[in-house]
Amino acid sequence: MGLRRLLLRYFPPGIILEYVESGESKTRPIDLLDLKPDTDVTALVEEIQKGEPLITAACVEHVILLVRRLQQKLVEKENHKFSLFKVLRTHLLPLTNVAFNKSGSRFITGSYDRTCKLWDTASGEELHTLEGHKNVVYAIAFNNPYGDKIATGSFDKTCKLWSTETGKCYHTFRGHSAEIVCLSFNLQSTLVATGSMDTTAKLWDIEKGEEVATLRGHSAEIIALSFNTIGDKIITGSFDHTVAVWDVGTGRRLHTLIGHRGEISSAQFNWDCSLIVTGSMDKTCMLWNAVTGTHLATLAGHRDVILDVCFDYTGQRIAAASADGSARVYDAQTQKCIAKLEGHGSEISKVCFNPKGNFILTASSDKTARLWDAATGHCLQILEGHTDEIFSCAFNYEGDTIITGSKDNSCFIWH
Repeated sequence: MGLRRLLLRYFPPGIILEYVESGESKTRPIDLLDLKPDTDVTALVEEIQKGEPLITAACVEHVILLVRRLQQKLVEKENHKFSLFKVLRTHLLPLTNVAFNKSGSRFITGSYDRTCKLWDTASGEELHTLEGHKNVVYAIAFNNPYGDKIATGSFDKTCKLWSTETGKCYHTFRGHSAEIVCLSFNLQSTLVATGSMDTTAKLWDIEKGEEVATLRGHSAEIIALSFNTIGDKIITGSFDHTVAVWDVGTGRRLHTLIGHRGEISSAQFNWDCSLIVTGSMDKTCMLWNAVTGTHLATLAGHRDVILDVCFDYTGQRIAAASADGSARVYDAQTQKCIAKLEGHGSEISKVCFNPKGNFILTASSDKTARLWDAATGHCLQILEGHTDEIFSCAFNYEGDTIITGSKDNSCFIWH
């Protein structure tokens, strides 16, 4: 087993080891989620070396250099004033979703006009229109980090897999008996999962174009699903008030997270796969142990339903967005509310952290998106210009570009 090279991963902080084993090229990450600007790097690398045989004495200096570069990234000051760069009148009918590829060089929009469009972020030019669905294209995703494939899930009960490069359709996945409303690739880009109003989720093999498993057990629609980073587990959130944790390899249900008293709106694993956060129409978020399925905490405080919930990249903070017009930030370890984001005039349907985790972006039906300081809850900027509610927003990987999607049928790019 020989080390070929070391790669930096800025968000979340880590080093990827590229090595050869039995003639095969492989990678494995060293996660540095707790890295701070004042961490003793030499001591940290000594500790890493004890548990990682690939890091020999010969490359210790190089590893120290890489960790210092990660530390520099943590203290870099950003100029966080975004300005409107382009307005794209993207579709004839309303948008359903927007998503970036990993680098942020391209993004996709889904629409009620039955198409998904691929765009060049820098020029605002339309690259491809992905046509073929017979109903609303509701769920869309790139197979990040690769970004060479796009999946679209439709009200026509099918999911299609497309080439980013050519816009050609590789596969049409058929089998659901009702609308597909959520989908996700695993990070390894071998599977795509679809969640449907038919109460099931399905796993599909990307290469073969075949169904691998059907996840049955919910008694109502599945409206959220998420793989963990390792790719061995997937969670499904349902209108039956529960979240199920499934083994990807066998399709077996491992745990049912019971406790919410309303429909699930959102569910996500943290980066190291130890925690799950869920948001519900019962006005609360809940935190769960991802390994045992036990309930750890209820994050209360909102006066109306929770519409979106997410972890930052390191899994140390949680943001929740509510129909009460506010968002809250919680510490995942102490489970305490550390900031309240107040100022929107009506419900917030989407919330996300920038990759570094120091800013939060919210999208609201008050026609604005807002940028917030994640530590203090202070509003840094209001992104104005849309003429109808904004239901989707996203940062690119560098955190220097934002897209917002609105019911006014337009997509704004902000730099």
